[in-house]
Amino acid sequence: MRNKILKQVQDEDIKYQINMITVISPFVSEQQNAEFQEYLLSLDLITKVCFVSDNLCQTDTLKRLLVDCQTPYLMLIQKPNNIRFVYYATNRMVQIMEDTGSVMTYSDHFLQKEGNIVPAPVIDYQQGSLRDDFNFGSVWLLRTECVRQAVAQMSDTYAFAGLYDLRLRLSEQGEFVHINEFLYYDVENDLRRSGEKQFDYVNPKNREVQIEMEKACTEHLKRIGAYLPAGRYKNLDLTQGDFPFEASVIIPCKNRVKTIADAIRSALNQKTSFEYNVIVVDDNSTDGTVDVIKSFLTDEKLVYIAQDKTWHAIGGNWNAALHHPQCGRFALQLDSDDMYYDENTVQQFVDAFYREQCAMVVGTYRITDFNLNELPPGIIDHREWTEENGRNNALRINGLGAPRGFFTPLLRQLNFPTTKYGEDYAVGLRVSRHYRIGRIYNVLYNCRRWDDNSDANIDIDATNRNNLYKDRLRTWELKARQKELSALA
Repeated sequence: MRNKILKQVQDEDIKYQINMITVISPFVSEQQNAEFQEYLLSLDLITKVCFVSDNLCQTDTLKRLLVDCQTPYLMLIQKPNNIRFVYYATNRMVQIMEDTGSVMTYSDHFLQKEGNIVPAPVIDYQQGSLRDDFNFGSVWLLRTECVRQAVAQMSDTYAFAGLYDLRLRLSEQGEFVHINEFLYYDVENDLRRSGEKQFDYVNPKNREVQIEMEKACTEHLKRIGAYLPAGRYKNLDLTQGDFPFEASVIIPCKNRVKTIADAIRSALNQKTSFEYNVIVVDDNSTDGTVDVIKSFLTDEKLVYIAQDKTWHAIGGNWNAALHHPQCGRFALQLDSDDMYYDENTVQQFVDAFYREQCAMVVGTYRITDFNLNELPPGIIDHREWTEENGRNNALRINGLGAPRGFFTPLLRQLNFPTTKYGEDYAVGLRVSRHYRIGRIYNVLYNCRRWDDNSDANIDIDATNRNNLYKDRLRTWELKARQKELSALA
């Protein structure tokens, strides 16, 4: 059988010392694992295969696995028996690890999905890639000595966050290298649409898991000098400035002829103890949306902004509304395909600003179909946000919740990034660094999922672009926090 000896690969200038790999994979059955083991041991460099019946996400399991691991490299395969490598893929992963001195390599791959083989590229890891659901693929190649060092430092015993804790600690030791080559085949078992998967982390059934993930991430932030202590906020005067209205509902839209009337109507029908208006910003719709908007102009509360032909996206549309002279003291979000839950939403927002003396308020929403029938997981309340640790945990989760309200004077200083995805998360991270964010746990709006909804089901390339951008937002924010905290030390 191959791979029993140390191998050398020599070229004109570089000498690669290719050692050997221990593979760890989940246990399925004696027969299936025996077949998978035979396959793995037929590959270059793999000399030992261990199957574990315990969860790899448990800290104790990770510690036990290292006892008998004597090879320089450790490969974690997290899907049982489904992986098939392209020729010399294991050599390639080790070679790049040695060339770069990295602590981990992972790669693009192919997925067998509903009978088809499709490319499954992944994205580069960066300092802000703190999401516990970051997709490395099913195959991780790790440097064993770095794993030993990381595991030796683990003081917490996790039932769910052990693997997450491990990779955070490994990221503190060195680089994770993404090999943008397709090195193996995998099988896609989760066939849900992307619009369904994105709510897994806020599903109440996963709350125990999320508590552990938050703890692991918080300890990581403390170790790297990016942790913000609770309660240290800048003072905010909510009475500053003169505004024509106490609040404005902001509705950015483009080509939403089917839904914009429902959104506008739900905003105009609010009952409040103060004057408010509704600002609709249309970004060059071509499907009849403008005609629908204009049909509401008989209501004096409605302000219509028509954008020019340059690039605006959602963030730019928000900026147009925020800087409009008719914008109120508080700017409240309503997406063009959603509806406020009842007639009290605007009042609840403004009350929360004054009650909690905050720069931003995030509410609770309900997932529905186009006809307002509730869809799983139902109510999304983002209870992972806490007064004590929310702004640290914001660097782990992929969103802060909705609907959102903002203190207009502050947002006129910060502005939204001119992008059509992640613009709200970017502002939320920036606000949370210095200011309190208030929460409302009553349902404030219905978030409708339908075939033409922008995030009902997006392809892997769009998903990767979105995740890469949010990881960059986290990286920038993390570095800013490290810089400020270092200056205070």
